[in-house]
Amino acid sequence: MGDHALSVEVREHTGKGMGRRLRAAGRIPAILYGRGRKSVPISLDPRLLERLLAASEAGMNTLIDLAVSGRSDLTGKVVLVKELQRHPVKGSLLHADLYEVDLTKTIEVSVPIHVVGTAAGVALDGGILDQALRELEIECLPRAIPDQIDVDVSALLIGQSIHVRDLTLPEGVKLLSDPDLSVVSVVAPAAEIVPEVAAAEVAPEVEGEVPAEGEEAAAPAGKAAAPAAKAAAPTAKGAPTKGAE
Repeated sequence: MGDHALSVEVREHTGKGMGRRLRAAGRIPAILYGRGRKSVPISLDPRLLERLLAASEAGMNTLIDLAVSGRSDLTGKVVLVKELQRHPVKGSLLHADLYEVDLTKTIEVSVPIHVVGTAAGVALDGGILDQALRELEIECLPRAIPDQIDVDVSALLIGQSIHVRDLTLPEGVKLLSDPDLSVVSVVAPAAEIVPEVAAAEVAPEVEGEVPAEGEEAAAPAGKAAAPAAKAAAPTAKGAPTKGAE
């Protein structure tokens, strides 16, 4: 038996039109399938499914007993929610995939990774905890699915990591994820970026500043240098002047 019960109904028709009518009536279309079983179109109340998953610590890995109106061959089947489709804006449920499981055979599932403790590199050295992997792929019997996989980061220093191969799995659980994947690490805080100092601006010369010996005074900014005064040409001796007779 499963951990929770959910009532569903077999639907005779499929298609977008049927989906819209179901949602207008407060239900959503869903599909029931399994190993060696032909898919069965069903409908369910999304509010009941949401409450069921929220109340279970196993989340999407919750084992659910089906109660199917008018189908005794399907009633009592144990299923997992394999996929949920949600409205991209509202987040409301639009469709659900339910997978029938055989409690005597192993299945492949994803379980969340839960970080435990505070890393020493964070508490003592101001490092940053970086969790690169949040789910672990495993294989086990349906009844042996763990709610989560705990990873203790208390001893991690800056520059150290915990990989998938370092995780401790419950008995009867087989690892499927790449063992070399990094799960969590402590990295040094990003160095503060100091802007480069701009080239020092040359202080403008003060108008009227006395130049050093041997130097010419610079013209004030924005003003052209005054042309040198022309020397008066000497008048030739004996040359007649204007107005002379």
